[in-house]
Amino acid sequence: MIVIYGIKDRLNPIKAQLSQIVQQCMGATLGLPEDRRVHRFVPLDAGEFFFPEGRSDCYTIIEINMMQGRKVETKKRLIKALFSQIEAQLGIAACDIEITIHEQPTHCWGFRGVTGDELNDLDYEVRV
Repeated sequence: MIVIYGIKDRLNPIKAQLSQIVQQCMGATLGLPEDRRVHRFVPLDAGEFFFPEGRSDCYTIIEINMMQGRKVETKKRLIKALFSQIEAQLGIAACDIEITIHEQPTHCWGFRGVTGDELNDLDYEVRV
């Protein structure tokens, strides 16, 4: 699950394109299928979104929630791909993007009526 925060006047016009970029990066680095897209956008009024000095109103936070198991190198590759592709395709400078990855054990995930550690039919690998 991905949660993306930004100033609504900047975030709303690019939501679809940003979602596509995120999904492409997730697919290329993690092998996540296109149909596993779970993105939530949180557009905020400028007065509700405080961020570090030296950032523009394009400042965007991307929180990635995933099951534990990916290698450090894989997660770093994902972060770098996101920086690169967002800047290349949307023109948002890397200094205006903040990315965090939150990992939880598989037993802490619940979907399709079971916990993540009970699943045996995922069509992608978690340990990459």
